[in-house]
Amino acid sequence: MIFVCYAYIHYYIRTMNQILWVDDEIDLLQPYIIYLKGKGYEVSTATNGEDAIDALQENVPDIVFLDENMPGLSGLETLQEVKRLHPEVPVVMITKSEEEHIMEQAIGEKIADYLIKPVNPSQILMCLKKHIHQQSIVTEQVQQNYRQEWSDIAYMIDTASTLDEWKAIERTLCRWDIELEQTGMRSLLEDQRTQANAAFAKWIGRNYVSWFNGERLAVSDERPLMSPDIMKHSVFPLLDRGEKVLLCVIDNFRYDQWKTIQPLLSDIYSIREEEQYLSILPTATQYARNAIFSGLLPLQIQQMYPQLWIEEGDEESKNIHEKELVQTLLDRYRRRESFTYWKVNESDFCERVTHQLKSVQTPLTIVVLNFIDMLSHSRTESKMMRELANDEAAYRSLTLSWFKHSPTYNLLKRAAQLGYTLVLTTDHGTTRVKNAVQIVADKNTNTNIRYKVGKALNCASKNVLTIDHPERVGLPSPNISSSYMFCSGSDFFAYPNQFNYYAQFYRNTFQHGGISLEEMIVPLVTLTPKEQ
Repeated sequence: MIFVCYAYIHYYIRTMNQILWVDDEIDLLQPYIIYLKGKGYEVSTATNGEDAIDALQENVPDIVFLDENMPGLSGLETLQEVKRLHPEVPVVMITKSEEEHIMEQAIGEKIADYLIKPVNPSQILMCLKKHIHQQSIVTEQVQQNYRQEWSDIAYMIDTASTLDEWKAIERTLCRWDIELEQTGMRSLLEDQRTQANAAFAKWIGRNYVSWFNGERLAVSDERPLMSPDIMKHSVFPLLDRGEKVLLCVIDNFRYDQWKTIQPLLSDIYSIREEEQYLSILPTATQYARNAIFSGLLPLQIQQMYPQLWIEEGDEESKNIHEKELVQTLLDRYRRRESFTYWKVNESDFCERVTHQLKSVQTPLTIVVLNFIDMLSHSRTESKMMRELANDEAAYRSLTLSWFKHSPTYNLLKRAAQLGYTLVLTTDHGTTRVKNAVQIVADKNTNTNIRYKVGKALNCASKNVLTIDHPERVGLPSPNISSSYMFCSGSDFFAYPNQFNYYAQFYRNTFQHGGISLEEMIVPLVTLTPKEQ
């Protein structure tokens, strides 16, 4: 029993927040120290900079209160030594001086806060909550807010019947996913996203075919904004107003990734319009991005421009004709604008594009960025990359790090300096897959694990969408009896042969091609450069 009590006391002392207060008039501060001890803090003191440094070498406090005007080592000199020993410890400078140069020097040394004497206990307590307890206070409040909103989100999921409502659900889930990153409620949110994706897949299954007016493939009044509509909806009106436009298409770019990099872009751009659109099925580059640039559904591309359509089984790149497809779109609408097109796969080339942008004379510039796509694929193949991005939060963090330090950021900053209106979008998103489902298919079936196209597709799962007449939704058929089958939620296809191996290999990787909020509801943002 005695041992347990001592262990408890030791744990209690060790977990108390510790304050080091350095002031040559420390005796006058005893009322503050008594007040803080009554609030549960452990306060140690020093009357000069030398003693403070000695104390820091023996014990690391949670925060340092430091007087600016002391004999011997000054407050600023002590601050420098504190930051050299323990740069992670927040330091609050307390001074009688309001001279601007002292404030600037202290801020330059990365102080946490700056208080002018006389201070009151409430100011001290606020500093502690801000610099020691802020994370725990914010986390608790965020968790409480999510618990309060949980039932509202569940109701939104249960009653959603329009794309606008599903867009709102995706925005809400992304917001909470970002806010709950460092909390213990992620699993509850993941369960809610699973429910949302299951309901969304059923909604897509009920409505998708009806949006295409059967074999005529004319644009239905019922059809929402989708991949073939992006140029007409977001680019042509800007050109009509005489604006210089940069269309930036980032492959595999999810809505939550957009929200992650948005603060960086907000320094140089103002958001004119933030939208989401619905990627066509399959949510794969061959189909969705070609649809964006051509303004056509895949079957229409195949029928009207067969030389520009690459079949599933062909070995060449499925997107080698993007520039030509853009030209066909401009020609059909009798638009005379010239345009510049770049596909960027390497950092060095992105830097060259940035330098060349100033000399571009065309009103429309299109840049395709494949870095997120490369990140997704390398994460699948590399064990190290899997560990670096083992969930959505880590994937977003990796995206932010890439963007912040990549030539892409410099390219967009340069575009802002040159007065470009930026249209930022993607062809589709990705989703983290978890559950392998068995599929039996013809040997000529495609290799994508989120959708299959071929003959005699057979899958026992009830969570797949099968389209037996692809022509009704604007999809080409490799054979007369071909059908398409799409996974939904977090499922992915695996063949019976070596099922367990592939189930384990692909589990928790980010994939695309199927039906999920993350893959289909993607960002479409128009930004205006701020004055430089």
